[in-house]
Order: sequence, then structure tokens, then C-alpha cells
Amino acid sequence: MSPARQSLNYNRLFGYGVVFNVSYIIVEIVYGLRIDSMALLADAGHNFGDVLSLMLAWGATSLAKTAATKNRTYGLRKSTILASLFNAIILLIVVGAIAIESLRKIFEPQSVGGMTMTIIAGVGVVVNTLTALLFVKGRKSDLNMKAAFLHMAADAGISLGIVVAGLFIIMTGYVLLDPIVGLAIIIVITAGTWNLLKDSVHLSMDAVPRDIDVENVKKFLTLLDGVEEVHDLHVWAMSTTETALTAHLVMPREHHDDKFLGNVCGQLYEKFGIEHSTIQVERNAQSASCAKDKV
Repeated sequence: MSPARQSLNYNRLFGYGVVFNVSYIIVEIVYGLRIDSMALLADAGHNFGDVLSLMLAWGATSLAKTAATKNRTYGLRKSTILASLFNAIILLIVVGAIAIESLRKIFEPQSVGGMTMTIIAGVGVVVNTLTALLFVKGRKSDLNMKAAFLHMAADAGISLGIVVAGLFIIMTGYVLLDPIVGLAIIIVITAGTWNLLKDSVHLSMDAVPRDIDVENVKKFLTLLDGVEEVHDLHVWAMSTTETALTAHLVMPREHHDDKFLGNVCGQLYEKFGIEHSTIQVERNAQSASCAKDKV
């Protein structure tokens, strides 16, 4: 499949996923408020977070192709990191509001429509399962597709848990199970969101992406034929899906050419997934150092 056709196919799949889930979130919020179910409202918050993740993954595929300008030499790649940061902050605010209401319902129990809760959650199982199936084929070759598949599969499991809770409420009348399930979902959201927040802040500070061992990268560069020293090595995230590297290689006796640099960049991509590498070759460590001491 051509890159253009594949991109169009990905856009269509992400579009379907967002439409399905936004529609279901609206239904969950409406009926969650109508029957005062914290489990449904918490799940709506969870699904809202996953829709934001879907949109982030969708946007990443488009923003990665944004043309550079004289003021934005990397285009808009970095906006995917900012989007993930805002995503985490919004989710934590939503989680806090739902947690307060769930705790209030534990101390002041209220009746909840178990049958409605079960039916709406059952719809969620179907919607999330169908959405997950959209990404089954692409999950093996694309990380964004894999993330979308895992999110939707997890949502289907949570919806199934709410179905079971609703049936239990119908059979026993134990209404406290609703806010308890709501709090359980909140714990799941918070765990994932906290990691998202940490990773987003980490990447926004131009830190080395967590899946790259910079010491191994330096070792690889140091062991290249003719390299005596590696300095000014920097690795950072250009976006949530792309990594950049700059490095100075001290090669006093070796003649280097474009083929050598091309091979190094190719191996950095194959071994470490670094897409954008800039290598500077020097005769000695002081000959062309770009780092200047502050006066």
C-alpha cells in the first residue's frame, strides 16, 4: 500500500473511532446524570480520555508531515507533546470532580437504575469492541494503531465490569456498588494519566525519550571505525513519535564522506528508532566545538 493511501486509511479508521466513542460518551453522560450513576460518569471520563488519546494519535500522523517554516524549523511536531500534556491535565481535573461525587455517594447512598446502567454499559462493550477491531490489522506495524487498539480493548473490559455491577445491583439492591465501581475506574484512570503527565513533562523538557538508552547510543557511536571520542551528544523528542539526535565524532585519521554519514544515520534509526540524526565529524575535540563557556 502506498504511503498516501495508507495515511488515508489511517485517517478513516481514527475518524470512525472518534465518532463512535464521542457518540457513546454523550449517551453515557446523559444517562449517567439521569440515573445518578457514578460508574457510568466515571467511565464517560475514562472514555473521554481515550478519545483524546485517539485524537492525539490521529493528529500525530498529520502533524508529523507539517512543513517547516523559517520560524518553525521542525514544523508543528512538538505540538503533539503539548497536546498530551493538556490531555493529562484535563483528565486529572475530571477525575477529581468524579472522585468527590463518588465519595459523597458512599456516605450518602442514593438509588441507581441498575437496569439502565447495565444496558448503557452493554452498549459500551459493543462500541469499544467494534472500535478495537478497527485497529487489529494495523497494531502490528504502527505504534499509534497499537495504542488505540489497547485503549479500546481496555475500555471494553471496563464496560463489561460495569455490566456485571449493574446486574449485581438489580439482584441485590446494593447501591453502594455504583460509587465503589466509579472509584475503581478513577484509580485506573489516575494511574494511566499520572504516567502520561510524567512522560509529557519529560518530553516537553527535551529529555531523552524513555525507550532510548543514551549510553548505548554513545557506545555505538564510539565503537564506529575511526572514532576516538564522542561529545556534544544530544537526544530529544521532536514529537510523541519522532526522535532527534546531534553528536560530534572525533576522527583524526579517518576520511569521511556522505556515505559514512548516511550509514551512521541509517543504523541509528534501525538500532534505536532515531529518525533525525545530525552528525558532525572533527579532527580533534576542540577544533569545532559548538559549546561555549558562559562568561
